[in-house]
Amino acid sequence: ADVESQGTPVIVYTDIGRDVDDELALVLLSALKQKHILNPVAVITTLSPQRERAHLARGSMDAMGMPDVPVGIGSCGGVAEGVDLEIYGSEYSRSSPCIFESGLDLVCRTLESVPPKSAVVLCIASLSDAATCIREHEELFRSKVKEVVLMGGVVSTELGETLIPDSAYNNNCDISSARFVYKKCQELGIPTATLSRWAAYGCPIPPKLLDEIAKTEHMVATNIRSVSKLSIDQLWNKVILHPDDPRREKLPNRCDISWFCRTFMSKGIISKDWASSVWTLVKKLNMYDPLAVLLCVPAYRAAHFDWKSKIVNGVPHIVVGTSERDTGITNRLSLYNEYSSLFLFAFQESLHK
Repeated sequence: ADVESQGTPVIVYTDIGRDVDDELALVLLSALKQKHILNPVAVITTLSPQRERAHLARGSMDAMGMPDVPVGIGSCGGVAEGVDLEIYGSEYSRSSPCIFESGLDLVCRTLESVPPKSAVVLCIASLSDAATCIREHEELFRSKVKEVVLMGGVVSTELGETLIPDSAYNNNCDISSARFVYKKCQELGIPTATLSRWAAYGCPIPPKLLDEIAKTEHMVATNIRSVSKLSIDQLWNKVILHPDDPRREKLPNRCDISWFCRTFMSKGIISKDWASSVWTLVKKLNMYDPLAVLLCVPAYRAAHFDWKSKIVNGVPHIVVGTSERDTGITNRLSLYNEYSSLFLFAFQESLHK
């Protein structure tokens, strides 16, 4: 079959297992693959421990009806040698001969197989691996990639001639790679679309949606719900640490107690000494990566997002969400309805197979 009749080819860089966002993004991809809207052609796991992340991605994708989508092991994602960041568990995470040892080789092989200017590269993790791919295979990347979609953020679109990445977590993991990817895309005339944390804050999900998908009893859905609770509790335990404490693991200094309360609760403040789970106090969860998946689809982009454009060398580079006021979400309710129905569709479809 013609590659594009299967949907737009998408290569994904993910740090699955750090929080449930990435796995929810893969769930959304499975729904859009079923509908022949997007065609995930390679998934690369990055950020140490990247091999365990590949095991989780493989198990999750197999359970979601995507056993045919190859998974490759990427780099440590800018993490210091010998340091492994947290990764959550699941009963379906597994090693498999269907995991490529070299994520870079898998990406090159995949790019060689797709038509010119057809692939979208979706970066929902550290930009180390995308930077290496561009550095070592610039012409292949330039000739085959139609757009790079990034979950992260940029310094104000109003400043300077070009876009420069800001201190968002994914950029921060390897800031020199982040700068390189933005610089090269702008030099090579490859359009970029950046979704910032402000967009995620503009369309939070209520924890009840996770309860709702868990009712399908799909093992991925039930795991996502239990891990969300655990993740929120772990994040809280990092937030209350001193800004210089290494156990914060690259969490930006702005992420303090008042940030936590603003971000996850409608109002109120939690005492630093709160002893039990904070999950019961949470009113909203932010969903970053699934929104970046939706941004890859022109029809969803036009229906649900507003953006600021920066024209560099005649090519538009767009940014969704430039401030707390300008989230870039046009109608949070219709966007919520869109992705919640896609989540349920994904789980129900894979259970019926």
